Amino acid sequence: MSEEILINVTPPETRVAVVEGGVVQEIIIERAERCGLVGNIYKGRVVRVLPGMQAAFVEIGLERAAFLHASDIIGAEGEPRGEQIHELVREGDELVVQVVKDPLGSKGARLTTNVSVASRYLVCMPALSSTGVSQKIDDENERKRLRDILNIYVETHPGRGGFIARTAAEGVAEESLFKDMDFLAKLWRGVRERCLAATAIGLIHDDLPLALRALRDLVTPEVERVRIDSRMMVEKAIPFAAKYIPDIKDRIEHYQGERPLFDLYGVEEEIRKALQRRVNLKSGGHLVIDQTEAMTTIDVNTGAFVGHRNLEETIFKTNLEAAQAICRQLRLRNLGGIIIIDFIDMTEDEHKRQVMRALEKALARDHAKTHITEVSVLGLVEMTRKRTRESLEHVLCEPCPCCGGRGSVKTAQTTCSEIFREILRESRQFEVQTLLVLASQEVVDRLLDEESAHLAELEEFIGRPIRLQAESLYTQEQYDIVLI
Repeated sequence: MSEEILINVTPPETRVAVVEGGVVQEIIIERAERCGLVGNIYKGRVVRVLPGMQAAFVEIGLERAAFLHASDIIGAEGEPRGEQIHELVREGDELVVQVVKDPLGSKGARLTTNVSVASRYLVCMPALSSTGVSQKIDDENERKRLRDILNIYVETHPGRGGFIARTAAEGVAEESLFKDMDFLAKLWRGVRERCLAATAIGLIHDDLPLALRALRDLVTPEVERVRIDSRMMVEKAIPFAAKYIPDIKDRIEHYQGERPLFDLYGVEEEIRKALQRRVNLKSGGHLVIDQTEAMTTIDVNTGAFVGHRNLEETIFKTNLEAAQAICRQLRLRNLGGIIIIDFIDMTEDEHKRQVMRALEKALARDHAKTHITEVSVLGLVEMTRKRTRESLEHVLCEPCPCCGGRGSVKTAQTTCSEIFREILRESRQFEVQTLLVLASQEVVDRLLDEESAHLAELEEFIGRPIRLQAESLYTQEQYDIVLI
């Protein structure tokens, strides 16, 4: 399947879209005022140790203190030390740490002391002396070849740390891998020297900007071209590729068309759709996707699809199409954490197996690590997807000021009832001449129309006049009662 990487650069933000077979599969957005922190290395200071959580909070110069769990503190051999948190760190200790997860919502960044630096083909783990190969490389002969190359380098260059071959290393020549390892060893020496020289907490080494990270991490042999709409970024990208990833240099091109790059490929429309709850399927069925604090739920519905043969076949075809669409939506929206999928109940075991195989096959193209379970007795599929940055919705949106993120507001009738109760409460507590109700236009209209009889009864009951005033800036839930 042909792939293209689109990079749209403007002063306030950089956006990257991955297009596979003409269909947008992934969107990454990074804003200048809030760049991603994953991969950044900091000198930090422990400000609080929590034995009950086996964790510590570390000040690294961000808005919120970052979180370091005991299991992320490694020993001399690069393994978790397995001790209690108060035996590992104390308040005031200074540590060199790396961000493994961006701040999400109200949570601070997640840290590790197992610092690493990455290149196109490899990851250098300075605290380790072992080697490894990406699990996404399936060929056993290739895995053995890569492991042998890494082992030769580690044995002949002691003290330079261990290395892990990334998926992009598959089929790469030995000479190129040796050059990559030399580069990473040199990069780490520079980071270590800055760590030793640093006198205050703060950033020691930051990862590449999003556009260059996309070249390093997202460009695979299947990618036919990388289109960038900023001349300035092209002038940075081509030398970067020539030095570190020469095989992709000729695939980078500067897009100079009059029509915006993301409009040309329909990316803007896909972003708009990705912010909606409902996702329509080609067959006529649809998905309903809801994000909550704890998890994301995905409900599959047949909708307008009535099938051609029988009910079971209709359900099977809808679920099969939904499995493909769900995997695309996970990548497109960058949904992570716990995900619950409610497929339409299937009675035949073979249909269940085929739907699960389709789901697993589609997830194989996902860059994020996923884990999936079988269909439960309730017909649910539980899965997890590694989350290292905010979802697309959290990057682009904020909770609604009217409903506070609930997705619904009280009806005008409910607000009128609350106003009646509040008037009774106020009239019993205070001696006043008149009560003035400030509310939205919808609520005032209802009080003057459907609720006018009840309002007249209330005035007679409390023995005081009630005046109404519409406030254009009030939401349907807001009101105030002024005592005059």
